[in-house]
Amino acid sequence: MVRGIAFLVGAAFAAVLAWALLWTVQGVIADPSPKLATGADKSAESEFHLHPRDAHLSSAGIFGKYDRRQLQRGYQVYKEVCSACHSLRLVAFRDLKGLDYSDGQVKAIAASFDNIPTTNPDTGEPTTRKGVPADHFPLPFANDIAARAANNNAIPPDLSYITRARHGGADYVYSLLTGYQPQSAEMLKEFPDIKTPKGLYSNPYFANLNIAMPPPLKSNGQVQYSDGTASTVDNYARDVAAFLTWTADPYLETRHQAGFAAVIFLIIASFLAFGAYRNVWRDVKH
Repeated sequence: MVRGIAFLVGAAFAAVLAWALLWTVQGVIADPSPKLATGADKSAESEFHLHPRDAHLSSAGIFGKYDRRQLQRGYQVYKEVCSACHSLRLVAFRDLKGLDYSDGQVKAIAASFDNIPTTNPDTGEPTTRKGVPADHFPLPFANDIAARAANNNAIPPDLSYITRARHGGADYVYSLLTGYQPQSAEMLKEFPDIKTPKGLYSNPYFANLNIAMPPPLKSNGQVQYSDGTASTVDNYARDVAAFLTWTADPYLETRHQAGFAAVIFLIIASFLAFGAYRNVWRDVKH
């Protein structure tokens, strides 16, 4: 009796789950974009938010590796454009040796930053000094209040791990930087009240389609490359995305090499184990 009741309860529960799944799938098939699983009405964000475009970086894929010249160009773009608002506080100047800079070049880069916070040993007052290789990149603003005041009440995120913190990684950074565009006529026709508010900028690669950051890469020639690479907005965005991929994962190449070696080892070990198995059980009928 108890077993029969338990069976009926379980069957009823399974039927309810099956009905809920069928209802959800049917709704998605009938109208994939307007109503989400929650039943919420369709929105401009769900309709017109774009998936990041492929930046085609050499570091992508299981065999990816960094292009050091591209990383150096990306650092140049960060230094000349992005560093005015965005920090890189988890990266030390000495880490830049991973970009194939020499010790002398790293010292020169560190010394070019003369706003490293310190304390005057005689008076105890806060002051600043030139950087040394052991220092981390300084913050562009004294505090969050100053950051908000200079950026339309938005705090620019730290870029040290931005490619790990955002869905799409480097592709997201590349797409965002090259994705500023006027709102489409199709979107305004379907959502007439969705016009970009004053002080924001339309970008379909940003989550809510409007971003507080003005276009940082404004025109070709904004940053002058010295290695012959074309000074275009597309190259700037791709190079800085590559650089920020490196800041978030400087040991990517080492991991790829270790992973490849591990796979080769496991393949060889599998063959050896299979051979040992056949040898040990050779007289046993399978």
